[in-house]
Amino acid sequence: MTPKFHALKALYINCTLKKSPDTSNTKGLMDVSMNIMKEEGVSTEYLRFADHDIATGIQPDMTEHGWDKDEWPAIYKKIIEADILIIGTPIWLGERSSECTKLIERMYAMSGEQNDKGQYIYYGKVGSCVITGNEDGVKHCAQGILYAMQHLGYTIPPQADCGWVGEVGPGPSYLDEEANARENEFTNRNTTFMTYNLLHLANLLKAQGGYPEYGNSRKDWDNGKRWAFENPEYR
Repeated sequence: MTPKFHALKALYINCTLKKSPDTSNTKGLMDVSMNIMKEEGVSTEYLRFADHDIATGIQPDMTEHGWDKDEWPAIYKKIIEADILIIGTPIWLGERSSECTKLIERMYAMSGEQNDKGQYIYYGKVGSCVITGNEDGVKHCAQGILYAMQHLGYTIPPQADCGWVGEVGPGPSYLDEEANARENEFTNRNTTFMTYNLLHLANLLKAQGGYPEYGNSRKDWDNGKRWAFENPEYR
């Protein structure tokens, strides 16, 4: 039986260094995944992090810490409303972009918040990343991004990253015709598998209401309920 994904919501955040309307090659590959989700009836939303006035810091609202403006609270609301978060980034000097690092830092600022079960706020949500560049670094960038997401509470499915890089050195980018990147079978296969693994895992978690609170509730731990940790055999 074909699974139904209509109840899911996915948010794509592009951490390109370019503001709109400049062309983003990272968005070109993100579009492949977004189009699959749209075809499956998933509610999708896309934003460029650089288009927004996001303060630097690790507090929920940096206007309370010396900054004149901070649009992070509104973006955080979108993240919390989404079942799936896909982070896109270009590669610069072998690393994720500075905008991507800022996004992760701001997400980290909220990691102490709790859901209605007393679990950390990102529990029950699914994450992945999309990476583009002109040189190697897809797996290196992915390992840092995906580690950060799972550390914050996101669940990471199999094949949770996809990417495309051109030849070493200056050369065509993903959307350039001479790159022929959009016909790359390896990238298209990985992007497709990543997208469906996100959908399957998000569907499973949503159907069961996220993770059970037994054994992982910060609220219960703070109230003295320590589960098996309190049993003598574990001391």
